[in-house]
Amino acid sequence: MSMLARNEPAVNVPGEGAGPSAVPIQGLARAQCPRSTQCIRGPAWDLVWILNPLWLVPLVLFLAIGHEDVRSSLVDGLFFVLAVPLWFGHRVSSAWLAYATPAYRPLLAQQRLRFVVAPLAIAAACLAVLLAPQDALPIPLEERVFWLIVLDFLLVSHHFAAQHFGLLSLYRSRAGRAAVPHARRLDRWFSLVVGGGLVVLAQALSGSIAFQERWIDPWLGIDGSEMLARVLHDGGVALVALLSGLVLFMEMRSGRPSLPRIAYVICVAAMVLLAFLARDPFLFIVLWSVQHWSAAMGLASLAASGGDQAADTRWQRVLAPINRRGWAVLLVLAVISALLLPILEVEAVPDDYVYADRLFGEAAWWLRSSPFVPLLLALGFASGFIHYLLDRAAFRFSSPEVRKAARGLLGVRPRA
Repeated sequence: MSMLARNEPAVNVPGEGAGPSAVPIQGLARAQCPRSTQCIRGPAWDLVWILNPLWLVPLVLFLAIGHEDVRSSLVDGLFFVLAVPLWFGHRVSSAWLAYATPAYRPLLAQQRLRFVVAPLAIAAACLAVLLAPQDALPIPLEERVFWLIVLDFLLVSHHFAAQHFGLLSLYRSRAGRAAVPHARRLDRWFSLVVGGGLVVLAQALSGSIAFQERWIDPWLGIDGSEMLARVLHDGGVALVALLSGLVLFMEMRSGRPSLPRIAYVICVAAMVLLAFLARDPFLFIVLWSVQHWSAAMGLASLAASGGDQAADTRWQRVLAPINRRGWAVLLVLAVISALLLPILEVEAVPDDYVYADRLFGEAAWWLRSSPFVPLLLALGFASGFIHYLLDRAAFRFSSPEVRKAARGLLGVRPRA
């Protein structure tokens, strides 16, 4: 199956509206944080963690030159080096904020439904669906997995779009236009259409969606499918260019144009255009995934290191040296990501896409063929679904409590 479809190919990060990582603009406006830059932290930091498609796109295209099979090029090696520390580190980043930082500790008591009850319910549901015996749930395991994959693909597509909206919202806030209604609406439509719907369309046209023949291809039709595909392809490219140009035009007319916002729109547009135009969908998967993962971990490190550091419990005091330093949070998440690779990769990708074997050898292979596969699948789906939920909860800036906990993203942060 496609890694984009199952990697939870989205922290989310702050966004707005319904769905994971949503950040209401009004919350950003009320924060009234002083800003000396339009960047989230600074030009170099943003270029590494948020705006990395500016240099990743040309790098990936260069590394793919002369290779008919991109997976046999240095692009695969680059993806491995970046996926190991980022992939599952980003998936647990919002959980780290919720359960391992003192700033978010009060939310566990104030918003128990979001941070305690719902995650436990999701985990129990995934375990029940995939571990229930055949006589209790007369549906083959393969069919249960298939429908969970469909659900996850729909959720992760929105998850990515919500992250793009959240980052555009943060940049708009830094530019002093957090509450401008038409700019907010335009950002929402750009994120949902370009960063969400058109990405799904491009994947469908390239045939890279998991089990596409069962639930996507029937919608595309059989008669005249080539003509339809060509129309959808050309129309998708045109719509990306049109909406991106509109957002950039409105930004330039704002009176206070934000260079980081302009750069972010260009990043999203370039990646989505590559999804339509690249001969191999793997190029898009690399860029789309890495940008999402790095943004999630970068924002989590800022929220953790910039929040309240008053440690009230022994566990918080043990973690305090980590949470005070953004680089230490990133390092711990990267180590967790590497350790989780052989466990969660069982659910995320098929055998021909695995990376765990390169680190863990026979142990990773054994896990994928062991009697524990249904349990590992349940853990993988549960971690993804809980990640979407916790991103929404951890960055729900309509809540005063969340704004206080995540003030490292909204105000002046101490340098790590």
